Amino acid sequence: MHPEFWHDRWATDRIGFHLDRPLPLLVAHWPALGLAPDARVFVPLCGKSLDMAWLAGQGHRVLGVELSPLAVRAFFDARGLVPEIHETAAGLHHVAGPYELIVGDTFALDAAVLADCAAIYDRAALIALPPALRATYAATAWRRLPAGCRGLLITLEYPQHQKAGPPFSVDADEVHALLDADWRIEARERRDILANEPRFAAEGVTALSTAVYLTERIQTP
Repeated sequence: MHPEFWHDRWATDRIGFHLDRPLPLLVAHWPALGLAPDARVFVPLCGKSLDMAWLAGQGHRVLGVELSPLAVRAFFDARGLVPEIHETAAGLHHVAGPYELIVGDTFALDAAVLADCAAIYDRAALIALPPALRATYAATAWRRLPAGCRGLLITLEYPQHQKAGPPFSVDADEVHALLDADWRIEARERRDILANEPRFAAEGVTALSTAVYLTERIQTP
């Protein structure tokens, strides 16, 4: 997907992927990571997700990256926060309270920006990308996270030919193909959610599941 696609979605308020509450799967599975309360959590393609506020509520520091300045502005406005703004090679940083949100390209982040991240939370990044970009994403943002970093990855699985993404279907085989070289992966849950997603059913999707994985970055040589 070209950046213009996402800028248009935010500009026209076509953001059906945005939830009005923290994701229940996040609440259920996050404690399994065993992070320190003040751990820094990387949230790629973060939008204005309320999941970031939930993470901050656990004591975490949040590093989000998002293409749309509208989304970043809306996130801070909703919390009555006025961020300090500065620019680096990574993009335009907005910092207030426990949040640092960068308006920039997730693929272009270097290891130094991610060096103190103890965790990654990916609910809507991997499944937002078509196959070629998923490989690039895994080889850049995920690979540049430090050894020992832990993650919670949430994906969708459905017959891809029945619906044009995003969100895209990413099955377990692809998750392992993308990440096994650098990450230990543990499947935690797979749940049938078609009955709860009428938009998918209306488009002719006949099966829809969500899958949850815990990950841990392997020490590299």
